[in-house]
Amino acid sequence: MLFAKKIPDISKGKDNFMPRIAGINIPENKRIEIALTYIYGIGLSLSKRILTKANVKPDIRANKLSSGEINRLREIVEKEYEIEGNLRRKKTMNIKRLKDIGCYRGVRHAKRMPLRGQRTKTNTRTARGNVRRTVGSGRRRSAEKK
Repeated sequence: MLFAKKIPDISKGKDNFMPRIAGINIPENKRIEIALTYIYGIGLSLSKRILTKANVKPDIRANKLSSGEINRLREIVEKEYEIEGNLRRKKTMNIKRLKDIGCYRGVRHAKRMPLRGQRTKTNTRTARGNVRRTVGSGRRRSAEKK
């Protein structure tokens, strides 16, 4: 039997499940404190606040969580915070409102320009459509001279 494949043994008690919170698969081999930040709208500080509210240690790996802890986290995240689709929708509606009323920020959004006072003379070349390619020094070689 030269070509036999080695089949992983999953009967040794290893939990092969990926926690799912708010429709997002949480990475299983990361600390739960970091894994929660994969959900849109949850950063590190909010993740820490959620974990203290749910009485979960922040240094435990996501695949080591019990089902009760996952349910507590899921309940807190989904009921108390605006995340994922709702947050994205709210953000785009706010930008659309700015564009519709024609305020400065709305106009800058429409033109895809920086809107918080950044300079545009030297920076934001890609936003202005002025993408420069790197070129040599501008001198002609001696063979090209006449």
